[in-house]
Amino acid sequence: MAKIKVVVVDDSALVRSLLTEIINRQPDMQCVGAAADPLVAREMIRELNPDVITLDVEMPRMDGLEFLSRLMRLRPMPVVMVSTLTEQGADITLRALEMGAVDYVAKPRIGISSGLNELATDIVDKIRVAASAHVKRLGPAPAAGTPPPSASPASPDTPRAPLPRLSTEKIICIGASTGGTEAIREVLVPLPADSPAIVITQHMPPGFTTSFAARLDSLCRIRVQEARHNQRILPGHAYIAPGGHHLRIDRSGSNYVAVVEDTEPVNRHRPSVEVLFKSAARVLGPNAIGIMLTGMGADGAQAMREMKDAGSYNYVQDEASCVVFGMPRMAIQCGAAHEILPLTQIAPALLSRLASNPALVRHRI
Repeated sequence: MAKIKVVVVDDSALVRSLLTEIINRQPDMQCVGAAADPLVAREMIRELNPDVITLDVEMPRMDGLEFLSRLMRLRPMPVVMVSTLTEQGADITLRALEMGAVDYVAKPRIGISSGLNELATDIVDKIRVAASAHVKRLGPAPAAGTPPPSASPASPDTPRAPLPRLSTEKIICIGASTGGTEAIREVLVPLPADSPAIVITQHMPPGFTTSFAARLDSLCRIRVQEARHNQRILPGHAYIAPGGHHLRIDRSGSNYVAVVEDTEPVNRHRPSVEVLFKSAARVLGPNAIGIMLTGMGADGAQAMREMKDAGSYNYVQDEASCVVFGMPRMAIQCGAAHEILPLTQIAPALLSRLASNPALVRHRI
């Protein structure tokens, strides 16, 4: 089997050396080139035709975002961003994912050598996933002074009746991993302000979910925030599992509350979709709606089947619209899906169901 060819792009000679060594230790991949800036990288890509590139954000002559934007318009290919773990780094990384980067590695600000070696397994796993990811061409750059559509708040709904009270008592549970930041945005932006409460687990490290929640909050009619421990879960709000912490749902009297905890990883993840979905099956039963979006692995698949068995109604993203068809594939194989839909159809299908009498809606699968 041909090895995965990787080009490393980073202005730090130390980082280039460390990433090259980490990649070349793997039997199934090879670092075929390392560039100190995007202009050198451009020539390497032409000559070496890599399968994946790792891309730093802050570099001389051209920053990583500008290079990524040009790359995804002219020669789309899998990119794993290498971003410093800072608030600014998190914001830039989210913009990179919006442009089409497959995933990212949060490199430490200090202790680079030991930090990257500790992340070695995560780095090579992300490169492997990126090599088989579905990458799409970025659209034309907007005219000068025109913000991209996703950077503007959602436009108001056309007049419509509010969702029935029965619907607002439900809770929507979303799980996602690789490619999930943009998939979650696609689902949340169309939802009206009176939507049921939404609880989300997206695989993310500490330091990134604050920026992720703030970005979504600026785009959506619903309010979006990082979940806080013992916080009441309310309609019209979305709660995101904080990076590095599990999120589950519990009851406190007649209310649903968020439980945020720093317990052991589940399925190698913290936060884990399995933890959220298991709590939904146990606590919510038929008041749950499950949504499984793009992501690698199988985290949450079996728990989503438990949700279905407990009475939830579940949507799973289809293969063609996934960046990585791992978690959705496993959810389907577990028999957890009621509907398998393209990403753009999930929010409309959800709203249609919520506006209907649930007792009269037949399962489609």
